[in-house]
Amino acid sequence: MSFAKIKAGEYPLSKIFSNEFVFKIPYYQRPYAWTTEEARELLEDLLESIDSTGRSHEELNQYFLGSIVLIKEDDSNAQVVDGQQRLATITILLSVLRDLCNNEKYLYDLNDYITQKGKISLKLKDTYRLTLSERDKEFFQKHIQTSGNIEQLIKLTKTDKDSQKNIRDNAKLFYNILKGNVKEGLKGKTEEERERLIDFIAAQCYMVVVSTPDSDSAYRIFSILNDRGLNLSHADILKSELIGKINEELHEDYAKMWEDTEDKLGRAAFIDLFPYIRMIKHRKKLRKDILNEFREYVIKPINDPRKVIEEIVKYGDIYEDIKKPAYESDFGAEAINAKLRWLNQIDNADWIPPAMRYMSLHNDDPRELIRFFSDLERLAAGLMILRADVNERIRRYGRILEAIENNQNLYEETPPLDPEQSLLQLTPNERKDIIDRLKGDLYLESQFRLYVLLRLDSALSAGGVQHDRTVITIEHVLPQNPKQGQWTCFPNPERCVHKLGNLVLLTRKKNPEASNYEFNEKKSKYFYGKSGVTSFDLTKQVILETSWTPEVVKRRQGELLDKLKEIWRL
Repeated sequence: MSFAKIKAGEYPLSKIFSNEFVFKIPYYQRPYAWTTEEARELLEDLLESIDSTGRSHEELNQYFLGSIVLIKEDDSNAQVVDGQQRLATITILLSVLRDLCNNEKYLYDLNDYITQKGKISLKLKDTYRLTLSERDKEFFQKHIQTSGNIEQLIKLTKTDKDSQKNIRDNAKLFYNILKGNVKEGLKGKTEEERERLIDFIAAQCYMVVVSTPDSDSAYRIFSILNDRGLNLSHADILKSELIGKINEELHEDYAKMWEDTEDKLGRAAFIDLFPYIRMIKHRKKLRKDILNEFREYVIKPINDPRKVIEEIVKYGDIYEDIKKPAYESDFGAEAINAKLRWLNQIDNADWIPPAMRYMSLHNDDPRELIRFFSDLERLAAGLMILRADVNERIRRYGRILEAIENNQNLYEETPPLDPEQSLLQLTPNERKDIIDRLKGDLYLESQFRLYVLLRLDSALSAGGVQHDRTVITIEHVLPQNPKQGQWTCFPNPERCVHKLGNLVLLTRKKNPEASNYEFNEKKSKYFYGKSGVTSFDLTKQVILETSWTPEVVKRRQGELLDKLKEIWRL
């Protein structure tokens, strides 16, 4: 690679969006990802830079918009290796300013920044100065770059992809602020202020352009800039590396496979996918960074960028089934999805790699999946109740992954003194310790108390109902701080107040006043609620009690513990 080919220079935006550059986003680039948070920050910075002093744009300080990295020969055509987010966001801003513009001279300039005019005499058509990748190109051209379509865009209620939603939301944000909608948090702008903003963007906003005709040089620059703090994820970098190594005629196919998976999962979940795949392959705690370890333990052993992408897509499909949950089968699908819903409520995600690996091997055997996910939920819940730390969990799940790879028996529950019990199963000591935790002051165990109570309530209900956790509270029957003269049948309330037998679930916020009602009043006015019913079997059982005494709490404590022992085979 020759560094003599690399060119770098500082350009005002009037030159960036000129005939010197025709920008194209390659297939392998990530989708447009800036949200209204980044877009608002950009516009606020620009507006603050103009200030209200009335100075002309020539007197204002220059504003630096960052760097872009291009693969570019001597002509104007440029593939954008890095900088898509800024170029697209600025194009959105210019397009909004154009659609709000009433001054023909400014309108001409704005159109010129967005579209390079063709020449009839040379049979040259108009060319957009920025072309997004195939997935968003048509949407961007129709709704952003075509004059007069911004108002129609911001009225769209549904978009097909996250990237298109971001485009719409950012256009709407810019439009509302610049048109004068003060609800967006900034004072609305007048025509004169918008013209000053256009002047400032064109003449005083600069970008550093780094270009090279050599793709290897461009990717190296891209990686160096990322190491120095650009907001790029490991998925973005791996995408550019992997697709860049595939024959060019296959770029579009593999980029589409990658992007379809990212769209399906959503960007955040897609980024999470890579550490899970690395764990499946390496089965040990991350020691370096995910980028280097994914290269070492996934890409290097497979040694074929196409097969690596196919592996990512395969596990992406499985991950979607696990997270939604959305497993499909003629038999057992609901039972499997029910177990996955419980697993998704565990307070960590360390169980996901063995779940993904096992499903990849037994996707067509629902009976085997029911068996596995039943025991995996039991183990994950047990480790959560025992408050196993992250190192202990990763070691345990890593050894389970090894057992899966070696086709070992995962279901052997051997006598207490046998150390060779399957790691998927809870040991006798673990079962004893879990029971001890459940016997204790469960309410004080904030990390897992709701999970235990919901799991218990689901088992008590005939249909295994699952509830929206966002509206659920845990309430004491005997209150935590009873008023003097109330609940006198409990001489030592501290012995049972936080125990399992004294707790119920409510689909409402806590009411401190109602918490101290006597038992019968509490049942009728608080536990039943305004609707006159409760959706929790755990609470229905308490409502059926005629009194609340230490003996009742003790009896219920034993009954509910026995049910939990049955659920988790303790």
